[in-house]
Amino acid sequence: MISRDSHFFWNLAMPRAIIPGTIPDDKLFQAIAPGFTKYGDKFELIVGTATGIDINNKQVKVYKAGQETFISYDYLLIGTGSSTKAESPFKSRGSTDATRDYVHVYQKRVGEAQSIIVAGAGPTGVEVAGELADYYVLDNRPDSVSKSAHSQLEKLGVKIRLNTKANESITLPNGKQKVTFSDGKTVVTDLLIPTFGVVPNSSLIPPNLLDAHGYIKVDQYLAIEGREDVFAIGDVSNVEAPQFWFVNTQAGHMAKNLVQTMLGKPMIPYKASTTPMGGMQIGKSGVGHYGNWRIPGFMVHAIRKTLFVEQLPKMIDNGN
Repeated sequence: MISRDSHFFWNLAMPRAIIPGTIPDDKLFQAIAPGFTKYGDKFELIVGTATGIDINNKQVKVYKAGQETFISYDYLLIGTGSSTKAESPFKSRGSTDATRDYVHVYQKRVGEAQSIIVAGAGPTGVEVAGELADYYVLDNRPDSVSKSAHSQLEKLGVKIRLNTKANESITLPNGKQKVTFSDGKTVVTDLLIPTFGVVPNSSLIPPNLLDAHGYIKVDQYLAIEGREDVFAIGDVSNVEAPQFWFVNTQAGHMAKNLVQTMLGKPMIPYKASTTPMGGMQIGKSGVGHYGNWRIPGFMVHAIRKTLFVEQLPKMIDNGN
């Protein structure tokens, strides 16, 4: 396994973890290598950054400890994930140390801020706004179930600006940020938290293997188009939306198919989900849907109230 991170980063919990004192480091970061000790010399963790792939010669170029080296493979599984479009603590910063340090700095900034702008109204943005408001504004409010994320956030004291983008942010000499919106208005705030969009970590992949948006093109077996020995799963592939549920499902399917391949048996096609789904915790309630079915807020909260931090040790210790 080649990974630029020595620890698995449970970024699912970051909408809450940006608030200092809410989630400790050991619930966010777990060492990868100890979970695979039972495999002895059959498993090796190489902490480095994959910078290129030679498809024809079946080699991966890796930058490690200041040097470049080439590692040969029989089968290659690419799961390089994605990065946020703007600087934020919601994805790896390139190494575990860098990510942990950045999270600590961000927590300090959140704790000291008197005013915060959350830019982006996707699942991450909604959860971040909800967590901040619930913790700092109405921490002891009674539970209530509202009809929509909009109304729930407003009840938490969040001011919402629809159909407006944060076009530019300038750091002022006093450390505050001046934000210019798409309607021309400006606001000075202590902290701007960008939550809009991700880009696939696919710079190491030959361009002809990528779609127009930079995602790796894969077939029904999650193999790179035209190859039977190179596969891609998760945020970096174009098979499904970059959501943890899909990534986890793809990983389980891919593990079975690699065993099938090495045993000389036919692979099983992957059935990509055609049903959109999502759930966002907002304070002590939430909103969610499965297809066109709305999931009650109390159910979303019950499912997501821990942000699944208890699953982190299982991801590593079970050797998954």
